[in-house]
Amino acid sequence: MRKQKDSRWFAEVEMQVQFFDLDPMEIVWHGRYVKYLEVVRCALLDKIGYNYPQMKESGYAWPVIDMQLRYVGSATFGQKLKLRADIVEWENRLKIDYLITDAETGKRLNRASTTMVAVDIATKEMCFVSPPVLFEKLGIAHE
Repeated sequence: MRKQKDSRWFAEVEMQVQFFDLDPMEIVWHGRYVKYLEVVRCALLDKIGYNYPQMKESGYAWPVIDMQLRYVGSATFGQKLKLRADIVEWENRLKIDYLITDAETGKRLNRASTTMVAVDIATKEMCFVSPPVLFEKLGIAHE
């Protein structure tokens, strides 16, 4: 198992599993985890000041082009979850790693990652290098 890396850019959110997230087996339906990733990703993007409205304003869309999820355990109704997102790559793409755990025990339930790339809104062309605005929002120098 991979050890959780310390990231300079991360966010954590706690949430409680709702009834509408369950499948007929009374566990969280696997597709709902995508929503959980979006919740913590937005918290992370808010934290760096570059959520979807700021992306659009900067002239770039950042679609998710790849998503990997590994289900380790099942979440159930009423369970409190801790969601964590860490930015791990930013030079040519924005890669975010996620960890979903039981908020009380710390037991791992899901590990995931998403990869987003910058697309120039005006030209609809994908950028092969992340635009300077991302480096600015991360507070790092871009050469």
